[in-house]
Amino acid sequence: MAKKQKKAANGGGGTPATVALTAAGTPFTLHAYDHDPASPSYGEEAAEALGVSPDRVFKTLVADVDGELTVAVVPVAGQLDLKALASAVGGKRAAMADPAAAERTTGYVRGGISPLGQRKRLRTVLDSSAATHATICVSAGRRGLEVELSPTDLATLTTAVLAPIGRA
Repeated sequence: MAKKQKKAANGGGGTPATVALTAAGTPFTLHAYDHDPASPSYGEEAAEALGVSPDRVFKTLVADVDGELTVAVVPVAGQLDLKALASAVGGKRAAMADPAAAERTTGYVRGGISPLGQRKRLRTVLDSSAATHATICVSAGRRGLEVELSPTDLATLTTAVLAPIGRA
């Protein structure tokens, strides 16, 4: 793994996610890799490229819970349990959000949506399995760029609720 660093948002090298991390003074490691547009799974591609177990690489999904967009952060090795997500935020019904609405609201493109630095702050639920790891990786705001940080820091910065929302 690369040495821990704080990446400044100069010269176009930063993303809203890395800018938010730097502004908060949160330690993180940035990992870049060559993204293959033909890859069927962005998250599994990231895990393989980084040599990290897929249970430590988390994908950011946007769902609609009772008419409100909500962010779910789950391991790439599994799937999102929509019923559990709805329950975690006190909702009744959840469905995956329209991709265009997710992109417009977060300011990121699909496959590069980060839970950090979103255009509009959305309710966030982090799968409780994250707490079993010292660090996890999430999108840094574009395809081919991941940020590694502690799950506690991620939960704090996103005001996330921890709940069992992932399933194998």
